[in-house]
Amino acid sequence: MIHPTPAIVSQHSARRLPRWVLWTLGLLYILPGFIGREPWRNADLAAFGVMRELAAHPGQWLQPQLLGESAETIGWLPYWLGALSIHALPWLPAHQAAQLPFMALLALTLISTWYAAYYLARLPGAQPVVFAFGGQANPTDYARALADAALLALLACLGLALLAHQSSVDAARLAFVALALAAFARSVHLGNSLMPTLGLWALAMFGLALSGAPGIALLLLLSGELARRCWPNASSDKATEGAASHTQAGRALAMRAGMAGLALGAAAVAFAIGWPGGWLDWQALLAHWQLATSWESLARLLLWFTWPCALLAAWTLWKWRRQWRSPHLLLPAACLLALLLATFVHRGSDRILLLALPALALLAAFALPTLTRSVAALIDWLAILLFSVSALLVWIIWLAMMTGVPAEPAANVAKLLPNFVPRFEAHWFVPALLLTLAWLAVIAWRTGRHQPALWKSLVLSASGITLCWSLLLTLWLPVLNHGMGLAPISQRVAAQTPAQQCVLVHGLMHEQIAALQYHGGLRVQRITGGPADASCTRLVVSSEGFATLSQRLDVRQWQLLREEPRLRENRDVWLVFERRPGAAAPQ
Repeated sequence: MIHPTPAIVSQHSARRLPRWVLWTLGLLYILPGFIGREPWRNADLAAFGVMRELAAHPGQWLQPQLLGESAETIGWLPYWLGALSIHALPWLPAHQAAQLPFMALLALTLISTWYAAYYLARLPGAQPVVFAFGGQANPTDYARALADAALLALLACLGLALLAHQSSVDAARLAFVALALAAFARSVHLGNSLMPTLGLWALAMFGLALSGAPGIALLLLLSGELARRCWPNASSDKATEGAASHTQAGRALAMRAGMAGLALGAAAVAFAIGWPGGWLDWQALLAHWQLATSWESLARLLLWFTWPCALLAAWTLWKWRRQWRSPHLLLPAACLLALLLATFVHRGSDRILLLALPALALLAAFALPTLTRSVAALIDWLAILLFSVSALLVWIIWLAMMTGVPAEPAANVAKLLPNFVPRFEAHWFVPALLLTLAWLAVIAWRTGRHQPALWKSLVLSASGITLCWSLLLTLWLPVLNHGMGLAPISQRVAAQTPAQQCVLVHGLMHEQIAALQYHGGLRVQRITGGPADASCTRLVVSSEGFATLSQRLDVRQWQLLREEPRLRENRDVWLVFERRPGAAAPQ
């Protein structure tokens, strides 16, 4: 039984977003977070440290490491890209050079999501209702409008901003997952050329494998193939088999075989390398069924991380429920379900959930042709209220840091960051002011009387998150670099270290070692079984590592010089020791 489509779209509503607006919005989203931002602690700074060492020691390219220890996160390709950029652009600061490939990967994520939505929206089952007297949306125009909406939906996701702007393997995995979705959506159209589709799929599969996620690559293949099995004859390549089109049926079989072979080949490469950590941790699944808190934490993560796309995607699944077997719904829904399961297996990891955002944005876009005017208005007013208040708070706290008024926010910042001295910087203030004025112009445009367009309901959400992210990474950039980075504490340790001398470290994580090397400009050496450099008269130990320090050296030969907390009242304390006069170098 054929059910009518719930999408009712006129040709006037299928207008595409002006290209200059789309490109400007994309650039305003990509550039903040890379330009001027120092590497922040955890994965961002740890990956940067590995990239620097890889650029200085090309012989380690098959085993990315830092001070002899393998990289904390498995994956070759992201480290290669960062190291190549550092090596090729020596005139740039190393952290800015390392960020350039990841800017391109974020752009690839946005472009791939647009094309995935475009290919899916051109399928027969995704088309809107045909009007009795004509005037319905042209298929190509309708597909472009929905692709614009999918891109806006992805930009509007709250969880995308921070993780996608880090120079880590997570940004690379996100880009290749989006590329895989675009390749899979393209493969549904049997009229498309075979080799370009397989080329995109191969790039996505081997990109995921070399980024340490072969399990995710296989998961995408399996979920896509299961979705393909459920497609009805009218929407799948089975229709060509019964239509005396042996050529099309052969192309479909070759496409599926090629995609399966490439995915399995990429997984085999990862297995040969020996990356068991890149596979899904299925053993952890049974333990989670017994923990109700896992479900609660996952629900909270889903609520804020996927806002507002999750609500729109749920609306899509409800309104299109009679067409649930159509490829434009089943493909992103199957991939989304698989990645949500992977998120749960990995203990509610936001870095795995990040990979589900492109599929979620695809589903969210198909909600727009079914929204009533009142629902669309509610989305707009919520976006105006949420992002206007957020932007106002950013400005108020910045003003308090600069002038001391209001007093309470200024006191809170001074308490949290006692060593931070705020300074007015015009090159960050002017862009922030212009973006705020642009936000007011977008509000005026959206609340005015204009012809309808499918993507209008997401313009304010995408623009609002871009505004808030840009304000944080312009007005608040100095304070965020100070609080989120490890430059201040590394520079304080360097100031206590005599020139031309190195420091020994114990219990420090990779990001902390990288900070001492890059921000402190120090030669760093671990305490190992071999002889230490006699010039290392300083020892830096984390508060957690102090308990095992006596197992590695004679603590009587060292005296505590200073305790360095990263922030005030912070448990992350570095203990700086000085070698006692006449003490021998540790082994």
